Order: sequence, then C-alpha cells, then structure tokens
Amino acid sequence: MSNEVLINVTPQETRVAVLEQGVVQELHIERASARGLVGNIYLGRVARVLPGMQSAFVEIGLERAAFLHIADIWEHRQNGHGGGDTRPIEKILHEGQPLLVQVIKDPIGTKGARLSTQVSLAGRLLVYLPQDSHIGISQRIDNEAEREQLRERLTSLLPADIVGGFIIRTMAEAASEREMRSDIEYLTKLWRDLSEQARSSPAPSLLYQDLSLAQRVLRDMVDDDTARIQVDSRETFGKMQAFAEQYTPTIAERIVHYAGERPLFDLASVEDEIEKALGRRVDLKSGGYLIVDQTEALTTIDVNTGGFVGGRSFDDTIFKTNLEAAQVIARQLRLRNLGGIIIIDFIDMENADHRDAVLGELNRALERDRTRVTVNGFTQLGLVEMTRKRTRESLAHVLCEPCATCQGRGEIKTPQTICYEILREIVREAKQFNPREFRILAAQAVIDMFLDEESQSLAQLGDFIGKTISLQVETVYSQEQYDIVLM
Repeated sequence: MSNEVLINVTPQETRVAVLEQGVVQELHIERASARGLVGNIYLGRVARVLPGMQSAFVEIGLERAAFLHIADIWEHRQNGHGGGDTRPIEKILHEGQPLLVQVIKDPIGTKGARLSTQVSLAGRLLVYLPQDSHIGISQRIDNEAEREQLRERLTSLLPADIVGGFIIRTMAEAASEREMRSDIEYLTKLWRDLSEQARSSPAPSLLYQDLSLAQRVLRDMVDDDTARIQVDSRETFGKMQAFAEQYTPTIAERIVHYAGERPLFDLASVEDEIEKALGRRVDLKSGGYLIVDQTEALTTIDVNTGGFVGGRSFDDTIFKTNLEAAQVIARQLRLRNLGGIIIIDFIDMENADHRDAVLGELNRALERDRTRVTVNGFTQLGLVEMTRKRTRESLAHVLCEPCATCQGRGEIKTPQTICYEILREIVREAKQFNPREFRILAAQAVIDMFLDEESQSLAQLGDFIGKTISLQVETVYSQEQYDIVLM
C-alpha cells in the first residue's frame, strides 16, 4: 500500500507523520533539547585511571568526564568467551591515552556518561560489530529453524574480506536479500568513514552521532511503497539529500522540499490527529467508541457500542462494532506508540465464530505495524492480551506531563509543548494577517518558559516574521489555555 512521509522541522523539534491513503498512521517527535548521547562514538582521552575501582575517567568533550569500567573494555570482556586481556585496568590504560569509546548510558544528575570500548553501529536490519566476528540473532526470533536460516542467508551475503560481525534484528525476518545487502554496505561504509576520521582527529572529538529523526526516516521507515517524502525545511532537505545519495541512493529522488504557504502538517490534518491521539476517547465511524487508558504497568482499551444500532440483531451490532474497533485499535497503537502489555476489552461475544473473526481482523490490522507485536488471544475473562515492543516513549509521555491538579490521574500538555503550539500558530497567523504586533496571553508557567528557556526561540520568530511579540500573563488561564491577540 502506497504511503507518504511528512517531516515538519523547527529549531526546537522535528515531527514526522507517516500517511497511508491520506490517513495518518504513525507519529514521531524528537526535540532538540531531549536528544540523548547513547550511541555516540568519540575519540576520547583517558583523564584518570582508578586501580581501586578498576575503572577510568575519560574526557570526551562534555562538561563532566565520562566513566569507563573494566567490564566495559572490549579486550577484557572477551575473557569470558575463550580469551581476552586479563590484566588489571592500570595495565591496559594510562593517562593521556587516546581511546575510541561509545556512550552506553546518558549522564544522570552529577554522574557522567558511561562508556564502552565495544563499538556497535545500528542499521535497519542489522547491527554491525566491527571488533567481533560473531553473527548473532535477536532473542525475539525464537524459532530455531528460522534463526539458522537467517544466519545462513546473512553469511552468504557477506564479502569474503569483511572484518567484524553482525546481530540480525527482528525486522530482518521479512527482509529481501537486496535489503540485507544494502544494510551491510551502509554499515561497513559508515565504519570505514568513522575509522578514517579517528586517525586524523584530535582527542577528544565526536566521531559519530546517532542519526537525527529525519535521517532515521530514510534508514528505518522508507521502503519501496513510499511514494514521497516531503520536508518543510530547506536545510534538513539538503542534509537528507546528501545522506540518501551516500547511503540510500534509490530514495534520493523521492525527497521533496515543501515550500507552500500552508503549514505542511495542516495539509493532511496532522495537527488534529495529534490532538485526538492525546485523548482518552476515540470515536468509531459506526457510533461506537474506544476508551484508552495508559498506566505505568499496562494499557487498557475498552470497546463500547455507544449509539450504534445498525445490526440486524444485538449480536450482529456487537460483532460489527468489534470488527471496526480491531482496525482502529491497531492504528491507535501505532499513532500513540503504546508499548508493553496491552489489554483489550472487546464487547462480550457469545458466538465463538465471531470471536475468531475479530481476533483474525486484529491480527491482520497489526501486520502493518513495523514494531514487533505478540497477540495471545482471548483469556477466560474474555479479554485479549497482547504485547507491543517498547521502542521509544509514547506520544503522551513526550508531549504531556502528569497533572498536579488531579494528583497524577490525568495529563496535561507541558508548558514547552504549549510554547511550541503558540509559535506555530503565530507563524500561521503571520502568513494571513499583517498586524503591528502579536500579543500572547497565557498561563504563568507558559509565559515563564518564554521568558527563560524559550526566549531565544521567541526572539528568532520575531526576527523571522519582522513583528513585535509581547507577553501577558492571564492568571485565570489553565496551563493549556492561550490566546494570540493581533494588535
């Protein structure tokens, strides 16, 4: 089925929407302020060796030195696999020594980042291990025959002179040989470029940063069914073109720079879909509805008939509502990026054939999900149990925070989210009207955010539109309420 990718870029965040036949199926959001360091590769310099702790501090160019334990030194770790360096850390490292390291844990509080000397580079289907000759398989692929078949397929595709090993990811289960070969070429070229850079760079230096969301779109989301990738930032468009020409040349011609007057996300009502995806209630076309509740332990989805009475009998009404709900649930899981344990409470069905048909419809709808899903079927209580792999934070966790007013039982958008909504709305208004000044009326927390952390963003926007933007606190407004007055 043909799909299209829309990429909306601002200095503060990148948002991606995947559409099929004009309907939003997936949403991805990455904020510049929240990009982690995990996966980054540095040429570091050993600052201090601690024999008593069998660890070392390594300068990698951050505010605090990063931490390296002997257990994370690749030469030492091999000792548990039939060889390796058994010497203590003071015999392996010395102060001032340049060292190639990768971040495996972000800095937290007063602690620096945690490092490893074993480098891994993730592709769409494979993970490349340049220092290891082992070929591994994702533990989630549990069929032994399938594991062996995947190992043989990969081995047959590897060049005779290749150095290093691979881990086969779950996405490789349905991949073609051409796709796997493309991943091998991408990862080995990436490692060659990185190694060349390490030889000519001073320590400390950042050699490799994990791909931005826009680049990961090209690596992970675009396939033969993708008709077009539209991006509304000329700078990001240029970077994506360069990346595609170097690593995925067949995709380059499908990347288009959108320069229209209307905001890109307005074209396909993506903003409306984001709002709907943050709500508990999801209306069905038939008149029924879903209630989605996300908790720390699991997500529950309750199906209700609502005002639907279109069936020939009550059982028929229930069956049709459940069939429609199965399709909508699969889409909502992707939109909201719900992971972990998911419990679905379909309306009770006495007919066993109806239950089988609803379960079959759910499984068919879930086949389009690029994230691994396991459906365990109906329990004795009539609930459907399933799991969906957690790959990133859910949409609600990215955009919202627990509401202090309701003591954490609900969620509201963060002041930062409201700030970005206001900035986008001002851009939209500036294209239609020509006022002397824009005045923002909002809650204290939102105004404080504009005066502090987002002051630069507000100033940049004022320069961009060539208008004065003033702020005014409205004490009676809730955190999500705001108005933009044209003066």
